[in-house]
Amino acid sequence: MTDQINAWRRRFIGTTIASVGAMQLGFSDLVRAQTTRPAKADFAPLRQIDAGTLNVGYAEAGPANGPAVILLHGWPYDIYSFAEVAPMLAAQGYRVIVPYLRGYGTTRFLSADTPRNGQQAVVAVDIIALMDALKIQKAAFGAFDWGARTANIIAALWPERVRSMVSVSGYLIGSQQANRAPLPPKAEFAWWYQFYFATERGQAGYEANRHDFNKLIWQLASPKWNFDDATYDRSAKSFENPDHVAVVIHNYRWRLGLAQGEAQYDALEQRLATAPTIGVPTITMEGDANGAPHPDPGAYAKKFTGKYAHRNVAGGIGHNLPQEAPKAFADAVIDADRM
Repeated sequence: MTDQINAWRRRFIGTTIASVGAMQLGFSDLVRAQTTRPAKADFAPLRQIDAGTLNVGYAEAGPANGPAVILLHGWPYDIYSFAEVAPMLAAQGYRVIVPYLRGYGTTRFLSADTPRNGQQAVVAVDIIALMDALKIQKAAFGAFDWGARTANIIAALWPERVRSMVSVSGYLIGSQQANRAPLPPKAEFAWWYQFYFATERGQAGYEANRHDFNKLIWQLASPKWNFDDATYDRSAKSFENPDHVAVVIHNYRWRLGLAQGEAQYDALEQRLATAPTIGVPTITMEGDANGAPHPDPGAYAKKFTGKYAHRNVAGGIGHNLPQEAPKAFADAVIDADRM
C-alpha cells in the first residue's frame, strides 16, 4: 500500500469520526490503543441469583447494609468497566452491585423457551427483578451505553426505585417510531454496525468474529484510551455467553423496527415512546474523546426535571468513561446521591 493511500485512509477515518462529535481518530491511534495500561482491579468471586427470567451473575462490594448502588455496563463491555469504581464506592460505605446484563458473562436464561430479547424495556425489567431478588427497594444508579439507557428507563418508569443517577451520554431512551426517521449521512455512517447487524451476513459475522469485532468497537469508541490486550481479553470472556449474539442482534434489529419485541412489554414501550422526563437527581457525563454516536448535552438537558448537573471529563476520555476515568465517575455517583 502506498504512502498516499495510507494518508488518505488516515484523513478519511479522522474526518468521519469527527463529524459525529468525536475526537479525530487516526490509524496510529488504533495501533496505540492495543498497547497500554494493564488490567489491575478485580472483583471477588461472582455471585448468582434467580431474578425474573434470568439467573443473574453479579459482583458485590461494600457493606451489606450500606445504601445500594447499581452499576450497569453497555455493549460491548461488561462488569469490568467498574472494576476500579466499585471499591471506591465501597470505601464510602455503599453496597455496590454490578450485574452482567442478559447475554453477558455468567448471566443465563432460566428457560430455553424464553425469547432472547434485547429490546430496551426488557433490560430494565431485568434490573427491577434483580432489585426485588436482592431485596433492594431503592438504589443509586451509575451507568453508560445500554446500561445508561436502562437506568434512564427505570428512573422514568419506576422513580420510586431510584435515589439518584449518573448517566454517561445523557438521555438515551428511544423508540422504534423515532428511529424510523433517517439521520444525516455522516451520522448514519457512525451507526455502521447497526446496519451490519440487520443482515444475516452481519449476524454470522458477529458470531464468528465477536472477539475482534468488539475490540474494534473499543478502539473506535475510545480512540485515546490505550488499553492493553489483558484488559480487553478480561472483558471479552463475557461475550462467550451462549445468548450474547442473539441478544445483541435482536437489540439492534428491534431499534430499527426489523424485529418485534414481546407483547407483554408493549405498554412499557408505548410509555417510553413519549420520551418521558426524568425527575430523580441526575448527573450526566461525557468524555472529551467519545468516538461513539452520542447526543450533544444541550439536546437532552431539559429531559431532566429534578436536580441536575452535567460534567465534561477531559483528558482523552472515550465512550467507556467509568473504566477510563474511574475517579471522576465514582465522584459523580457520590455527588448525585447527595444532591
